[in-house]
Amino acid sequence: MRIASVGGRLALGQGERWVDVEKASNGRFSSDPQAVYERWDEFVAWAPGVPGDAPEASGELGVPVPRPRQVAAIGLNYREHAVESGMAIPEHPVVFTKFPSSLVGPGAVVTLPSDGVDWEVELVVVIGRQAHQVPVEKGWDHVAGLTVGQDLSWRAVQTRGPAPQFSLGKSYPGFSPVGPAVVTPEDLLDKDDLAISCSLDGEVLQDGRTSDLIFSVPELVSRLSEALTLYPGDLIFTGTPCGVGMGREPKRFLVPGTLTSSIEGIGELVVTLVGGEA
Repeated sequence: MRIASVGGRLALGQGERWVDVEKASNGRFSSDPQAVYERWDEFVAWAPGVPGDAPEASGELGVPVPRPRQVAAIGLNYREHAVESGMAIPEHPVVFTKFPSSLVGPGAVVTLPSDGVDWEVELVVVIGRQAHQVPVEKGWDHVAGLTVGQDLSWRAVQTRGPAPQFSLGKSYPGFSPVGPAVVTPEDLLDKDDLAISCSLDGEVLQDGRTSDLIFSVPELVSRLSEALTLYPGDLIFTGTPCGVGMGREPKRFLVPGTLTSSIEGIGELVVTLVGGEA
């Protein structure tokens, strides 16, 4: 099952078309793309019965999860990325947050506030059932779906002292693109092993597989829920594979152009980068 925000309204994928959920359900479910996660089990039971002639949604794709209560993010969660960062393989997840005001959807225009902004394509988890102190073997049970994300990072802000400022350096306007849709795990050929990549104007910058995650999706749900209560509609940015600009010699950062982030079975998230002033 695929769901998205189409013209600002909750939409259900049906082949090549999008169904307007509020209209198709006669108001049973809201048009608000965020509200569906609070009623996830009910929605999952309803969706397969939607007829082929249900009212179609129209408009541009937007942020599929526009107002999460919490956005957790994980650093150094691919082995080769830890190596290129000059860091040891972590024994515990490296956790920070990305502030929700930085979320944008497919087709967004993102202003680069400096010439030192880096790219990080990521698999993003959407929570579907409240989770607290969840065992690893139950982790996937609390996931509504998966989507594509970018953890754009102003490295100078992220690393400035006296203590690192990860959350600030990764939360400027537009620094958290997400989309194009949320795909349920059972719709993926292998939810634990997906090709993941990103490119700038067609040049491939990162190319990896989610099977290389140090802490898998169910492990992250379990580890985070040891301390936090994860709520329906929360997001987890799960980390990025190797190939980031900061890990190169010489270092390389983003310039204006078209940034395309792709994950097998989920789709492509395309945003336009434009220049700005620091």
